Amino acid sequence: MIAVVSGGVGAARFLRALLEIVPPEEVAAVVNTADDTVMHGLSISPDIDTITYTLAGATDDERGWGMRDETWRAMEALQRFVPVRPDGSTAAPTWFNLGDQDLATHFYRTARLAEGATLTEITGEICAAFGVEVALLPMTHERVETRVTLAVAPGEEVGFQEYFVKLHHSVSVRSVRFAGADTARLTDASRHALTTAETVVIAPSNPIVSIGPLRALAGVDQILAARRDTVVAVSPIIGGAALKGPADRMLTELGHDQSVVGVANLYAPIASALVIDPVDADLAGAVAAAGMRPIVVPSIMSTPEISATLARATLAAVRG
Repeated sequence: MIAVVSGGVGAARFLRALLEIVPPEEVAAVVNTADDTVMHGLSISPDIDTITYTLAGATDDERGWGMRDETWRAMEALQRFVPVRPDGSTAAPTWFNLGDQDLATHFYRTARLAEGATLTEITGEICAAFGVEVALLPMTHERVETRVTLAVAPGEEVGFQEYFVKLHHSVSVRSVRFAGADTARLTDASRHALTTAETVVIAPSNPIVSIGPLRALAGVDQILAARRDTVVAVSPIIGGAALKGPADRMLTELGHDQSVVGVANLYAPIASALVIDPVDADLAGAVAAAGMRPIVVPSIMSTPEISATLARATLAAVRG
């Protein structure tokens, strides 16, 4: 089995690439849930849903999130309540867009949680409904929340979705913390995947806010460090920039090198190899000096052929 430590979009695309070369029943994704939120009373798991929709072939790749052929009638209808909403009320927020098809997923998840089902059970049911055969495993069943302290006065702390969606991740950050991570535990299924998989891949997701929450859970870094020779990471930074999202700026804002070297410094304690794009080949020596074996291979998954080559090279990096 291959276990993939996963965030959202980057992980979804890598998992899709992996399925070009291995059967889905051989893959388990341990997915960040610290981005999860409640909107309109609905339980939303953005990273899990992004992966589900992508592997189901239902995602809107051009927009980069949500479902293909989505409509927004419910969000449009909410606008009529904005003029009558009392000051201070959080009812009917319109800054977090939920498409009509997407709402159905959240309706189902919320109802099943209310019935006492675990997020792992519910995710399995949603995957089955979409025909996704990869095991998508929420990292924990306990509440962990990514909190971002903004670097602008007065240094307000906000939830991740407010930073990422409402503020368009355009505001510098001073710090990031994972509320609840000190007491939350890996699910049994996630722990089993990380300890028994032949290979663990850290997907090309944001090292700070996608992979960081999972690493903040008790025992995760110890599990990965103990099997470091079979753990490989794929850099989400190519040529000093993130393909999507604020990973590059967050590295700089939080005191890390905005390059594959910064990624290597973060992952060296838990992974033995780092996959980097040829555009960063001149930094291979610095990656090695940071303690990781550089694997140079095209990393922008623009075609199925390039994606399959990336997946093969990633697995070969830590297999005999």
